[in-house]
Amino acid sequence: MKTAQDFMIGIPVLKYNDQITKARQILRDDRFREVYVVDAKKNLLGYIDLTDGLRVTATKSNVTVEGYVKEAPMVSQDDTIEQAVMVMRDHETDSVAVVDPSHHITGGVLLSDLFPVIISRHELHGTVASHMTKDVIIASPTDTIQKIYTMIMESGFSAFPVVKKKRIVGFISRRDLIRTRRVQSVISQHAHTTIEDIMSKDLISIGPDEPIGSAAELLVKHDVSRLPVVDGDRIIGIVDRHDVLRGLA
Repeated sequence: MKTAQDFMIGIPVLKYNDQITKARQILRDDRFREVYVVDAKKNLLGYIDLTDGLRVTATKSNVTVEGYVKEAPMVSQDDTIEQAVMVMRDHETDSVAVVDPSHHITGGVLLSDLFPVIISRHELHGTVASHMTKDVIIASPTDTIQKIYTMIMESGFSAFPVVKKKRIVGFISRRDLIRTRRVQSVISQHAHTTIEDIMSKDLISIGPDEPIGSAAELLVKHDVSRLPVVDGDRIIGIVDRHDVLRGLA
């Protein structure tokens, strides 16, 4: 039986007094959506994520990560991969820390690595409509980076479909903002730079009546974390990896 140890990788770790700008540099890497934080004795304190990395808009700052730390999902090396994905599902994270009995972090496991294995080993039940998120906030390609930043901070959502003339034309996410190195100065100066040039334009969609298993296959095939759910040209929902995991038998 596969365990967390079989999929464990080295994962970024910060000290509680490291600056938030250091976290932001790590989070620009497409592979990581969370960074783990330890105390002076190297005990796991928690994690910060992409949203936290965006909170401080200055390009240089003495603000440390300590004030943004959230409780971290964790497993042991001997926990099964099913246990690991359930922990990530319940915490709605894209990774889980692997810790020893002393709560020292020894590595991490990424949802993107476990997801293909899990869906191949378990039956999925239900349709996309029965598992998708229906509360969709849309953006426009003419929206400013400042507006999207505010939407992320206020809504708790990590990405928004971009709609033009009632047709979805892209996605704008935390990742798009944080990897745009000018974003901090744009936000802090309240500039009117729009999202059209930084949004993701490669779109794969799915219909609401499709089996949730079909959504899972598309997520794996195209290595994406979410799909817009469309009825004709109208977007009616979003389905992501966590939604799929809720369909596990």
